[in-house]
Order: sequence, then structure tokens, then C-alpha cells
Amino acid sequence: MSNMIAMAVPHAGGKFERVERPIPTPGPGELLIEVHACGVCHSDVMTVQGLFGGIQYPRVPGHEVVGVVTAVGDKVSGWQVGDRAGVGWFGGSCGYCSRCRRGDAFACETITAITGVTRDGGYATHLVADASAVAHVPADLDAIESAPLLCAGITTFNALRNCGARAGDLVAVHGVGGLGHLGIQFSRRLGFRTVAVNRGRDKEELARSLGAHDYIDSQEGDVAEALHKLGGARAIIATVTSADAMQAIVGGLGPNGVMMVIGAVGTFPVDTIALLNKRATVKGWYSGVAADSEDTLAFSKLNDVSSMNEIFPFEEAQAAYDHMLSGKARFRVVLKMR
Repeated sequence: MSNMIAMAVPHAGGKFERVERPIPTPGPGELLIEVHACGVCHSDVMTVQGLFGGIQYPRVPGHEVVGVVTAVGDKVSGWQVGDRAGVGWFGGSCGYCSRCRRGDAFACETITAITGVTRDGGYATHLVADASAVAHVPADLDAIESAPLLCAGITTFNALRNCGARAGDLVAVHGVGGLGHLGIQFSRRLGFRTVAVNRGRDKEELARSLGAHDYIDSQEGDVAEALHKLGGARAIIATVTSADAMQAIVGGLGPNGVMMVIGAVGTFPVDTIALLNKRATVKGWYSGVAADSEDTLAFSKLNDVSSMNEIFPFEEAQAAYDHMLSGKARFRVVLKMR
């Protein structure tokens, strides 16, 4: 096949259009990847709605990509044609600025590279990626099952393993959805006393089957007080997209507790006196870089962590995106390329 097919957004707020283009040649430091599966993430609204400044259209979204390397650019080491590869939100870094040199490549001072936002992503049969952004995918991991781990998975796993909690500590996973259903699995397998927090009781059975030791219905009363009755949370992994819900739960932190915010909600007020009295913190957490993706995939394989997915054919990207946006997906939506 001499051409590739992509489902592109023609302009901010536009509908997906099927486009055919020549298969690109990777430049120095780049890899060409034949895409086998790509997750449909809520963050794709950044591209579809033009919420990230300076996006050049048409643009192909998608940052939960699993495929196979089909060409290797100059000055690339460690990759060969045929290697399985994954690409997440992190789109690459310069490698030489002060942040990169100090191990904070996610905050590179020189390059703002985001897969599917500042460069074309995985709603396509092929994509070109910066080699520094590409993760090795174990040969025996299914492409469709693995794709959501490159955003929803890495974000929850990386937040949990950097939250400061130790085995046996109380960790609350706030929200049993696309992020939370993975967060519960990771939390349980990391050895934390895992509490699932969600509105209503309809997801309690599922949460417990995924590994939650306890369940709190946030509609039944003061969710922060409910956490304190359990001893106070050493960590809260906030996956929801409601500022009010985040404000309601932050008081459930125990001494030295940390609330890891991974759901994008904008501004919500915090009682600073309560934080001071408990020496607690509220912290935002970036998903991670390629090495974090590899750790997430390896941990998931070793501990049987898996995403619950609804699968759509690649060229039904609009229907898949609309379904994701409706909030009715259980729990991730994945495009299957072939």
C-alpha cells in the first residue's frame, strides 16, 4: 500500500473526514509506525474543539497508539523494523535543555510535542513519531487491550506509584470510569487498601470485582467524613471531571496525605488551613514519558491489569468519539485498524 488513510479533523469544531495521503518517510530521530489500534480518549477534545492554542489543521487525533515499526529514520538506535511500538500523550523532547537533562523531559523547555495535538496521532493507518516518545510493547500483549494503557493506564499507574503511599496505606480512587476502573486494579495490585468512590451504588459490584476493599457512595453523605471514618486517605487519585466533586473529597486526606489530580477540571477551592493542619498536599500529575509507558505495560502484563473496552472500526471514528463523549462507554473506546 503506497497510501495511508487517516480520520482527520479539518478545523476546530469540525467533524472527522476520511483522508488519503502518501505514507510518510520518517526523518532523523523518527519512526514510522503502522497503527493496529488507537484508544479514543476524552483529551482528544483538545484537538477536535481546538482547545489547545496553535493547532494546525487538518489534524489527526489519537494518543493511545499501538502498532509495529515499519521504517526507522536516521540517527535512531534501539529500534528495528517489526518491533512492536506504543505512543502516548508525550510526543517527544529535545534531550538537551535543563529540564530534560534533570530527568523532567515531560516538561521540556524547547519542544511542546503532544501526540494527536501538535503532531498527527493514531486515528490513522500510519503515523510518524519521535523515537524518544515511543515505548516498546511486549510481544504478547493484545494491541486493542493495550492501547488505553498508554494514556488512561500510564496516568493512573504513574500517579499511584508516585503518590507516597506504601503497601497497606489507604488509597481512594475517586471515580469508577475510564481512568478509575484501571486505577482500582493498579492500587490493589500495588498493595494499597483501596477505596473506590463514586456517585450511586450502580458501580459498587464492579469496583469490588476489580479489587476495591471498600466503596463509598458520594451521594449518601459527606464523602470526606466517610474517608476519615476509614482512617483518612494517604492518597486520593482524583480521576473525575467535576470541580465540585474534587472540592468535596479533598478534606478526606489524612496526615501527610496527597491528592493526585489527574482529571482536568480547571479551578476548585481548597481549605488551606485544613492542608496546613494535616501537612497535606494537592498535586497535579502528568501522565508520563515513554519509559513510564513501558513500566505500565510491563506491570499490567505481570499483574493481569486490563482495560474494559468497546471496539469500533477505524473508519467509524466519529461514532466512536461521540460515544466516548456521551459518557456511556464502559469504559474505554478503541479504534481497530484492521
